[in-house]
Amino acid sequence: MAPDLAIGDGALGFWAAALRQVFGTTREQRCWVHKTGNVLNAIPKSVQAKAKGHLHDIWQAETRIDADAAFNFFIETYGVKYDKAAAKMVKDRDVLLSFHDFPAEHWKHIRTSNPIESTFASVRHRTGKTKGCLSRKSGLAMTFRLLMSALAKWRKPDGTTRLPEIIQRIEFRDGIKQLQAAA
Repeated sequence: MAPDLAIGDGALGFWAAALRQVFGTTREQRCWVHKTGNVLNAIPKSVQAKAKGHLHDIWQAETRIDADAAFNFFIETYGVKYDKAAAKMVKDRDVLLSFHDFPAEHWKHIRTSNPIESTFASVRHRTGKTKGCLSRKSGLAMTFRLLMSALAKWRKPDGTTRLPEIIQRIEFRDGIKQLQAAA
């Protein structure tokens, strides 16, 4: 069964090659942490704090309409002087706002890929430090133990009671379950 949503930083290999070939119907949600960093890199440092606040207004909006209004404001405000920053936002508009079609309890988990990345950060750190010092077998064992250690720190995501509704393809709009019309 294909997942309903995949969250990622926009790396082309994940979206184009892996996800589309295996799960062609899965929707995309771009990571707001990565996108914010990419957009701010196209804006001078003196303007970045203000621009970051306007980016936060987009992903923290309560409704898709409010998010669209904040998005339009960002494009109008920064697009004239910083066209590259605006272009980075415009090209991913739909996949940046996909989270609005899921339960509001899930939003903080699906707007970013950082929870997944932080789990593997300790593995990357350790394997980088021990490069060439371990056999394949001991490297796999170390990776397994590091992931098991990280597992002990995981907490249950918010809104797990909503997962059956997602699986049943219940429609959500602005994080709120939509009542189905009686047939």
